Amino acid sequence: MNDGVSESSEYIHGSSPEEQHRLSLLNDILNESCLRELNLQPGEKVLDLGSGLGQFTRLIARTVGSNGHVVGIERDRHQILQAKRLADSSEESRLVEFRKGDALELPLSGSEWGTFDVAHARFLLEHVPRPALVIAQMVRSVRPGGRVIVFDDDHDDFRPWPEPPGFQALWQAYVRSYDRLGSDPYVGRRLVSLLRDGGLTSIRNTCVFFGGCAGNERFQAIADNLIGALEGAKDSMLSGELLDEESFRSGIEGLRSWKAHSSAALWYSACCAEGIVPH
Repeated sequence: MNDGVSESSEYIHGSSPEEQHRLSLLNDILNESCLRELNLQPGEKVLDLGSGLGQFTRLIARTVGSNGHVVGIERDRHQILQAKRLADSSEESRLVEFRKGDALELPLSGSEWGTFDVAHARFLLEHVPRPALVIAQMVRSVRPGGRVIVFDDDHDDFRPWPEPPGFQALWQAYVRSYDRLGSDPYVGRRLVSLLRDGGLTSIRNTCVFFGGCAGNERFQAIADNLIGALEGAKDSMLSGELLDEESFRSGIEGLRSWKAHSSAALWYSACCAEGIVPH
């Protein structure tokens, strides 16, 4: 990454109501699969970075139970407020504590550092210029013998078929817009090395399938998530002169036609890695 890039992060998709809706649907698609990889135990103390709307954070809290403790950290004030509203409406506000803060400078008290059993982040490292600094904060927050678990994207591992007309130009502009913001669209492939460089041991890696095909019950939601992610990044692509308006429109129309194709398929897996904080 460019050492001249500011350490502050910028979320490429913005915070519009449409983006919040997309993120909510994304949780519905991925949460159960990701929860299995977390392998949480009753009574564990969990720190969830980039908790967003809090849907996964609340699922984590239900899993560790009343004897556990879950803290969700989110930078966006609007998402924090919505997360609290959702927790209240689900009568789960006592299960989880949401705090406003940055993953590069966690809002933990002196007595909390080094006490969590698990620190988790999902689709966060791709949006920060220096993901190693986030890993360092996660490691510092976890007790010896505790776990750090991260999920993230590698945007090179993304295959819609049949390839939608105009998709390549649209996707390449999308990926390049990450670099313009000082972020890494390929950080998923680096997760093991990031954990290793952060001093973690017993590292394992795996992936969570995040694809589907026509006829699958979740395919329409997966396709809509893809289209929504690209539409949310439109301003970044056009303002950075990575794509013109006509090419953007053509690419989105191609995706909408692809979604209706009887043989449409999306091949993609989110990267996952876990490491242990040494004694």
